[in-house]
Amino acid sequence: MLRIHFTGDDLRRTRLAETADPFWEMVFSRHRLADPAPPAALRPWLEGIRREGHLLHRYERVVAALTPFGPYFPDFITPVEGLQGLDAGLQAILGTPRTRLRREMETMARTSPLPGWGRRLAEGETATLMNLAATLRSYHAIAIEPYRDTIDCAVAAEVSRRRRDLAEGGADGLLRGLAPLMRWRPPLLEVDYDIDRDLHLGGRGLLLIPSYFCRRVPVALADPGLPPTLVYPIDCHSHWQASRTESLVALLGATRATVLAAIDGGATTTQLAERVATSPASVSRHTRVLRDAGLIETHRHGTAVLHMMTPLGRNLLTAGR
Repeated sequence: MLRIHFTGDDLRRTRLAETADPFWEMVFSRHRLADPAPPAALRPWLEGIRREGHLLHRYERVVAALTPFGPYFPDFITPVEGLQGLDAGLQAILGTPRTRLRREMETMARTSPLPGWGRRLAEGETATLMNLAATLRSYHAIAIEPYRDTIDCAVAAEVSRRRRDLAEGGADGLLRGLAPLMRWRPPLLEVDYDIDRDLHLGGRGLLLIPSYFCRRVPVALADPGLPPTLVYPIDCHSHWQASRTESLVALLGATRATVLAAIDGGATTTQLAERVATSPASVSRHTRVLRDAGLIETHRHGTAVLHMMTPLGRNLLTAGR
C-alpha cells in the first residue's frame, strides 16, 4: 500500500492534470502490449498498432527496456514537462543531468537487466540520449498519436467528473471521489499499490494525472524528492454499466435507456457503439434525440465528438436506478 501524507498546505496545492501525459501513456501502452489478458476496450487499439509489425517491435523493444514490469523504472522517462506536450518532454529527457541518469539506471539495474546501451545512457552519452528521444517520438507516432482523439475524449470525461467533485467538495471531495482505487482518510490517502511505501508531501501538494492506458493500480514517481505525482487509471470502459429499471426503459425505450446509461461519465460515438453493441449510425440517432431532450450535450474533440450527460440527464438516470 502507498500512504500519502497530507498537510493543510498539501490539500490547497493538490491539483488535477487537464490532459493525458504522452510519456505516461507510452509507458502504460507498452505494458498493455505485453498484457496476456488486455481489456476488451483496448482491442481496436491493439489490432491497429500490431499492424505496424516490425516497426512497432523495433521501437517497443527500446521502450520496454526502460519500463520493465516490477518495482521500478526510471523517473526521467516520464518528465513532468510531458504535460506541456511531446516536444517539451523530450527536451526535458535530453537535458537530464548525468548524475540523475546514472543514479536511476543503477537503481533499475538492481531489479531488472539493463539493455546493451544502458551503460552508455547512464553515462549521459549524447548519441544514446538522442537515439532514445528519436525512438520515443517514433513509438508515440505509432502507438499514441493515431488514437489521440479517443484518449483525449476519455481523459476529458474523467477530468469533467473530477472537476465536479472539486467544485462540490474541494480537495477533500476530489480525493474522496477517487474511491475505490484510493481511500481518503484525512490526513492520509491510502492507495492500492504493489509495494509498501509512505510519501510525505511536505507542503508541495499532489499532482493527479488520469491515464487511459494505466490499469489496475495507480503509479507514483519513485523519487520522493521530485514533484509528488500520482498517475491513476481512468474507468474508460466500465463506468457506463448502469442498471436500467423498467420505468426508465418505459420512458426512453430499451436501447435509448442503455445509451443514456453508457454516456454517464462521457463517451464518444464509437465508444458508445462498442458499449451498447450497436452501430455508430444507430448511436447517432439516439444521441440526437437525447440531446434534443436536454439529457446530454455534445462537444467536438478533433475528429471525434464527446457526449456528456447534463444535470437533467443525470437526475433522470439516478431516479431510474
